[in-house]
Amino acid sequence: MSTKITGILTPHMVPLDDQGQIHEAELRRYVDWLIQRGVHGLYPNGSTGEFIRFTPEERRRIVKIVCEQAAGRVPVLAGAAEANARETLAACEAYAGFGARAVAIVSPFYYRLSPESVYAYFREIALNSPIDVTLYNIPMFASPIDVPTIRRLAELERIVGIKDSSGDLAVMMRMIAAIRPYRPEFSFLTGWEAVLVPMLLIGADGGTNATSGVVPELTHQMYDLTRARQLEQAMALQYRLLELFDAMLYSADFPEGFRAAVELRGFAMGRGRQPLSPTQQVNRDKLQSLLRCILADSGYVEPPLEGCPTRVSDLEPFRVGKIADDVIRELRKQGIVT
Repeated sequence: MSTKITGILTPHMVPLDDQGQIHEAELRRYVDWLIQRGVHGLYPNGSTGEFIRFTPEERRRIVKIVCEQAAGRVPVLAGAAEANARETLAACEAYAGFGARAVAIVSPFYYRLSPESVYAYFREIALNSPIDVTLYNIPMFASPIDVPTIRRLAELERIVGIKDSSGDLAVMMRMIAAIRPYRPEFSFLTGWEAVLVPMLLIGADGGTNATSGVVPELTHQMYDLTRARQLEQAMALQYRLLELFDAMLYSADFPEGFRAAVELRGFAMGRGRQPLSPTQQVNRDKLQSLLRCILADSGYVEPPLEGCPTRVSDLEPFRVGKIADDVIRELRKQGIVT
């Protein structure tokens, strides 16, 4: 039986050079940095990795580089979403050959499909894939995978887990309740770090979180604290992460805010393949200044010379602690934590 997929896996970005091509040396350096700072796995070709902006050949090259550089130190969960089942299976075969632990496959996108069609799609892949498969539920971009469909798909041995990016705690609880009793080795991963600690508390096995590509130290610490049931400390870090996550996600078109933040950690990410207007470029520069201030609060980067404006989070640290205490108290009341 294969090892269960757990912990924080990073859906990382891909550095580009001045010609907009994959910057292999910088990608390898980034992989080493992430592993050294505690991520439990790597997730090339995810949404944050802008997989749709690369050709199929480039996607294969990205996974090959990451598998080579990881060299078995951490598992690689490779995004294998293609336009149809046949092409997806071809990607599965390639990634199995590169040494990936498993693949993550999103539901068919563009066409909105019925649950029965979603089931048929994943069943076809599971019956023919040479590598383990994790489902990827991201309803904002692709046909949703509902709980009854996940329950049916979990009966297929090759399907070993799910990454859920809905951020819905109740949905995660329903999935766990429906599947874990008969498949305890099935992995439940959250793709929404805004609720990482609460997801871990209700039974999720880990997360595939874009923010871990910026502050791998912080997400690793959150995971360890939650597993150790040091909940006050874990929730305090959750609120710190939330401020950074919101700034990166909502202040620019995704994933441009994450690119700006990774650059602050010392990597040459290059310009993305989605062109930016002059106004967007100015806004990005302002965003990077804000991100520098947020990251400087935790000691990850030096603060800007001009200093940082006072933010709400600076004014009300006691309020964050109170909210964390209230959340934990309610979870204990419901019997979710002890």
